[in-house]
Amino acid sequence: MTVALVAGLALAAGYALGRLRPWVRLGEWANWQLRFHVDRWATRPRMAVLGLALVLTDPVGMWTAYRRRNEPPPPLAPPVTIRRITPD
Repeated sequence: MTVALVAGLALAAGYALGRLRPWVRLGEWANWQLRFHVDRWATRPRMAVLGLALVLTDPVGMWTAYRRRNEPPPPLAPPVTIRRITPD
């Protein structure tokens, strides 16, 4: 009976963590803090902790951003062409 109860609690906890996605939310928060609050809270220890939290929560995204940091921006879209429609 105890094993079934523990297994049920583990399944419920896993389901709750999957629905809440705390690591994704923490990664989004850390990314937002690093991108938009640098001027107000530009202390090195805080930036190091936030950077570490972002690396731990989204390692693939951080690796991709690191690899693409020096790429040129994408080309601009061609200008819009406006056809003149004159009444007959």
